[in-house]
Amino acid sequence: MNNTLFATFIFFLFGYVANMFYISVLYHRGLTHKSILLGPRMMKWIGLTGAWFTGLDPKIWACMHRLHHMHSDTKDDPHSPNQLGVMGVWAGQYKAYLKIQHALLSNDKVMSEVVDDIPFDIGFVNRNNLSWLPYLAHVFLALVISLSFSSYWIGSGYFLGIMSHPVQGWMVNALAHKYGGKNFKTQDDSCNNHFVALLVFGEGFQNNHHQYPNRAKFSVKWNEFDMGYSLCVVAEFFGLLKINRIQN
Repeated sequence: MNNTLFATFIFFLFGYVANMFYISVLYHRGLTHKSILLGPRMMKWIGLTGAWFTGLDPKIWACMHRLHHMHSDTKDDPHSPNQLGVMGVWAGQYKAYLKIQHALLSNDKVMSEVVDDIPFDIGFVNRNNLSWLPYLAHVFLALVISLSFSSYWIGSGYFLGIMSHPVQGWMVNALAHKYGGKNFKTQDDSCNNHFVALLVFGEGFQNNHHQYPNRAKFSVKWNEFDMGYSLCVVAEFFGLLKINRIQN
């Protein structure tokens, strides 16, 4: 039983870190804010694989997040707890994602201009109304893992880790814009929620991030730890990206 629990944790951790690398490092700090610099090959890789790994199209995600910064905690924010309530953010962020997807696929001029610098189109699965397919693929992989290790716990650990973004997004968008401290006086309600930052790799330091949106490192004090930035440093060591230290 102990071996099963350990293996479940390892597969969950693998899936969770892979998900956070895509969302927090590549989508957020890279595509959206350009606080890390991505080469042409990495850009192509994100465009081709992003939705398959995370279930979220990178261009749609970047558009939604840029809109969040443009209209933070106002009526035009795609996912503010001020407008939706803390629990309402859960469904609100999904509805906003679908609305932005429709606008981009319809070549809406205003919406398209928000992400006209991203050098690839919305991916295959979202273009063809197959957004459920990556989830099905990860269910299949989870079943393969379960059968290989004779434990559905282990396969479930992988699936919950790699498909953890709805919970991550809700925690950041709702809790870190409602509960926590502030290092800076910003024009929105962004907070530094240490609990969210611990679980979501530094993303909970929303007040710091909204003060300095183009910084790759979200922490500013000694007692703030940004695991996402650590992933940036490791990825830079292996030549996958380059941290834009001019902004840091």
